Amino acid sequence: MARIQFAKGMDEDVIPDVRLTRSRDGSNGTATFYFENPKALSPQNTEAVTGMYLIDEEGELTTREVKAKFINGQPAAIEALYVIKSEEEWDRFLRFMDRFAEQNGLGLTQSESESKSE
Repeated sequence: MARIQFAKGMDEDVIPDVRLTRSRDGSNGTATFYFENPKALSPQNTEAVTGMYLIDEEGELTTREVKAKFINGQPAAIEALYVIKSEEEWDRFLRFMDRFAEQNGLGLTQSESESKSE
């Protein structure tokens, strides 16, 4: 079961918007996760956000690049950046995302710039 957490032991219910960038040679890139009104920022949550943890049967991928977005002083979103530094990390990240997408009924769409260049 693939899941995302911002505090250990507390699964995030909100499905993120995920944007991927990858270098032309495939050696590195980034995944930017955007969670609108996540459970981790709700007033009922008492756990501190300590990072973003992508957890599945293979283990855990972690990033500390997590920022809260506020609107009129109220928490509204979380943006997390996961940096991918090798082809092996890409493969591992994509296996997690495949599991997470299948579990949550998600699909992949290409940006216009990607589809024009192919």
